[in-house]
Amino acid sequence: MSHRTRQQVIADFRTADILEAARSIFASRGYSEATVEDIAQAAGVAKGTVYLYYPSKADVYWAALKDGIQALHKKLKTEMARPGTVQEKVQRYIRVKVEYFYDNHNFFKIYFSEFGHAFVHPAALQKEFTDLYRKQAALLRTVLEEGVRSKVLRKIHTDATAYAISDLTRSVITHKLLKWSHRKIQDDIKFVFDLIWKGIATT
Repeated sequence: MSHRTRQQVIADFRTADILEAARSIFASRGYSEATVEDIAQAAGVAKGTVYLYYPSKADVYWAALKDGIQALHKKLKTEMARPGTVQEKVQRYIRVKVEYFYDNHNFFKIYFSEFGHAFVHPAALQKEFTDLYRKQAALLRTVLEEGVRSKVLRKIHTDATAYAISDLTRSVITHKLLKWSHRKIQDDIKFVFDLIWKGIATT
């Protein structure tokens, strides 16, 4: 069992505060208008402290994005590993993503921004970002493949279906945060699941 030093614990707290502040600043001001000084002030630390952990604004940005995606992936992995039917696991996947995005507005705004940016400058999208996104879809694809084998699901293209479900959950939460939808979050989750399940289930 490893023992973490006091300095490591303090560093973790500081970086967590910095990344949370960064998500808030980037979400409210956008990447170009945000400054490291703004982030430091929001985190309650000196600007030099931010640079101690992150050499540039770009490094803070990607760290803030990566941290949020990893936290979401961890939640998804835990939920999908729990026993349950294919139907229950698909429901869980949708629920975890929608709830996480809804509860973490600032993260979602910069997450969504990267998808829009990718259409204009696809080469600028960091490989880590795309890899983590694909890993999320892979968790669901495994469940869908199980459903096809057991004949619970029709013979679908499991990879494309996994991405479609991920994209639909992102679209629903976008409408929610833009206030285009006034449904309760549980109604949104049910809407996404019902729409998908009726299209892929055998019965």
